[in-house]
Amino acid sequence: MRKMLKSKAIGTWLVILLAFTFTLTGCTGNNSSNAKDSTNQQTGNSMLEKVKKRGKVIIGCDTVLPGFGFLDSSGNYSGFDIEVGRAFAAAIFGDPNAAEMKPVTGQTRFTALQTGEIDILSRATTMTITRDTTLGLKFIPTDFYDGQGVMVRKDKNVKSFKDLNGLRIGVEQGTTTEQNVSSKLTEVGATANIVVFENQDAIVSAYEAGSIDAWTSDKSGLVSRLASMKNPAEHAIMEETLSKEPLTPVIKAGDDQWFNVTRWIVYALIQAEEFGITQENVDSMLNSQDPAIRRFLGVEGDMGTKLGLDKDFVVKLIKGVGNYGEIYERNLGQKSVFRLDRGLNALWKNGGLMYSPPFN
Repeated sequence: MRKMLKSKAIGTWLVILLAFTFTLTGCTGNNSSNAKDSTNQQTGNSMLEKVKKRGKVIIGCDTVLPGFGFLDSSGNYSGFDIEVGRAFAAAIFGDPNAAEMKPVTGQTRFTALQTGEIDILSRATTMTITRDTTLGLKFIPTDFYDGQGVMVRKDKNVKSFKDLNGLRIGVEQGTTTEQNVSSKLTEVGATANIVVFENQDAIVSAYEAGSIDAWTSDKSGLVSRLASMKNPAEHAIMEETLSKEPLTPVIKAGDDQWFNVTRWIVYALIQAEEFGITQENVDSMLNSQDPAIRRFLGVEGDMGTKLGLDKDFVVKLIKGVGNYGEIYERNLGQKSVFRLDRGLNALWKNGGLMYSPPFN
């Protein structure tokens, strides 16, 4: 009996010891990434500190897509994605011009992030589960909801996707467009000759020269290109939409603070529009008695400092580039040559998908 009691006691102590060991191991495992990130911030190795010391943020961008990312003959960058890139500089430095634009293609964009050549990718990039989980990257909030479409010559008499059977269709290398168009062709029982090009300039040149009969990209990109073609009336953008294309800025994974900083800057653009805060009225809005607006603009509270930014980072952001709606309208909307309706990119309260979590 005594031996049995002794065995039970030993067994009980072993269970307690194992449980204690497991608890310690579990705690260490759960906090290791947070601890590493905290250490990086304290030693000045965080991305935010590197960017601040450098005095500029490097943005990977497009150069051949008017309305989104375009470089003119005088060396000036313009477009929706360019202004979103400048928004990060405005929030961090109080100067939208503290953003250095670095051209990247569909093929080189992810490598540029992975190697640290750029800090943020702001270039018509679709968020997918494969990209989000296998490339060592992090997608921050989607800033443009789009869908893939097809542009085709009107003289080809294409009325439906099945009518593309036997035609030559251009796609850009390193994008999701080839897979999407191939899947759609299979679905409708059509066969086409898919021709892969290095970039959109090459596709459009081949298309206008007649080397291909159609080409596919995000619908917004097709609209952008159509406006600059020699004879826009000769071409049509098909009504059918091939896919969902949530176009989203991207950063390198591994720095929680940088992830928080970049995503809340995008959210601030959206929330500013919802509050009705613009470049023109932001100074007067500092006198608002609305507690939510006062917190948002840094008049009260310390939301900015929690991110590692100035308390008034939102004020600097809005003064630099305006709110989301202002950026959209200047580059793509009614104040631009494209006159794109907001559609899915309207605020949630106006029937769109643009929605910011609370700033509290």
